[in-house]
This record gives sequence, structure tokens and C-alpha cells, in this order.
Amino acid sequence: MSELQQQGRTRGRRAFATILGTNEIASAVAVELHRGGYNIVLSHDPMPPVIRRKMAFHDALYEDDVSVDGVKAERADTGVHIRAGLARNTVLVTSLGLLDLIVLGTIDLLVDARMNKYQVTPDLRRLAKLTIGLGPGFSGGTNCDLAIETRPGKEGQIIQHGPTDAPDGIARPLGSATSDRFVHAKVPGRWHTAIEIGARAFKDFHIGYLGGESICAPFDGIVRGVVRDGTEVPAGVKLLEIDPRGRGADWTGLDARALVIAQAVSRALTFRNARTADAPSHPYLVK
Repeated sequence: MSELQQQGRTRGRRAFATILGTNEIASAVAVELHRGGYNIVLSHDPMPPVIRRKMAFHDALYEDDVSVDGVKAERADTGVHIRAGLARNTVLVTSLGLLDLIVLGTIDLLVDARMNKYQVTPDLRRLAKLTIGLGPGFSGGTNCDLAIETRPGKEGQIIQHGPTDAPDGIARPLGSATSDRFVHAKVPGRWHTAIEIGARAFKDFHIGYLGGESICAPFDGIVRGVVRDGTEVPAGVKLLEIDPRGRGADWTGLDARALVIAQAVSRALTFRNARTADAPSHPYLVK
């Protein structure tokens, strides 16, 4: 039994982890913790909308048959549904918020993976035995117990004391593309599309409508991500992502960056009982 699996058992029961968010990073964390023996509930937040849905448990909210890297998830609408699902060791996805989940029992681990880069970040401490914040807005020891970097090139660094990097708006390269592989909503409205993730698209190929405006692919490639049809979106959010790599494109399974971040969450769990004096000597503890 691995160290994570040992920590996933608490006094003869499975430890309970709540993950805020249903995107590909939240889902990678869920897969990692599920395999480590944790009971998992992902709590949906509508902002920002999820686009990499084939790498995420998000569509379980709509009762789709969803699996990420061989791990399945189910929708749960009530506390009764959640208790029954946890008894079966099923990964659960719910629209219930954190306040609804707290009353179900002690949360052993709370991970905020919503990636709300530009919104006010709440103080998660004392809401669970251990709280971990992923990405911009979090500060270890200030609004969470541990923070984890998500910025490309620094992803997976664990921060005990101090903030993660602020967002810089720079997208990591994907093949020959960077930020130009995304199309953003210029105005708020209801999004409609009939295009499936994984479909081949060509430059100016019609992907969907936002209100009455036609939204098209920026260049040739594979649709790596797209907001679910019928979603109401605000201005400024990502509507779709095109992968220019042709046969090298990926749109299912675990996203590589998300996996690094998920593995950092596992490492963070092994550090929680470490003495402060010993922590700086560990290569992954940067502050």
C-alpha cells in the first residue's frame, strides 16, 4: 500500500476529499486521490466554463457516461445520493456547493481547483482538516494551508508560506500555437454548438453561435475543447480551443499539466505532518 493510500484511510474509513471545480485539473486531482483511496466529491462552479470536457468529469452533471483515464464518475443531486455513492467508492460530481457538503461530515481534504484567476479568493482554512489552493489567488498559510503553482514551467511547486504567481495572461505553447488557439466570448450570451470535441476543423470553420454571432476556428486543427451546448456564458471566457498538432493532438485522458498538478497534491499530503524545520529541505517546497 502506497503512502497516499495509507493516508486515504482514516481510522478504518476512507478519507473524504472535496474538490471545488469540474475542469480537467480538478478531474486529474480526483483521479489521483481516488486511486490513493480517498472518497471524492467534485463540486461544480459555473465560472469559468469548462472547455476540455473530454479530460474532465464535468459532463457527468448532465448524466453523460463519463470516464477519465479509466475512472468513472456519477452525478449526485442530494446528500442522500452522495452518501450512497461514497459507500460504493464512486467518484461523484454535484452542483451542491461547499456549504451543502460540509454538513455531510468532516472533510479531510479540500482542494480548490476552480482556477478562478481573476476573482476574489476565499479563505479556505478551517473548512477541512487540510486545505489546498491551486493557482493564482492562493497564498499558503493565508487563505489555504498549502498552495500549489499552476503556471506553465512552475506547475506543481508546493508553497507553504506566501502567494502563488499572479496570472500573466500568457498561454503555454501547444505545437505552433499559444494564446491564438483559444477563442473568447466577446459578449455575454447563450452558446450553441453541434461540434464534438475531437472533430477536425479548418480555418474559419463554423464552430457555433454566441447569441447571433458565428464563432469560427482560428486555424486548422482538432477541437480540443469547447463549452457545452446551451451554456450561458459571460464576456471574456474561453469558448473553444483548437489543437494544431494534427496526429499529435490530444483531447482525452489526463492533461499532462493537470497530471503534474495532481501529483503535487499527492506530495502535499505527505508533507502535512512534516515539521516546519524539515520542510525547506524538500525540493518541492519552495517557500
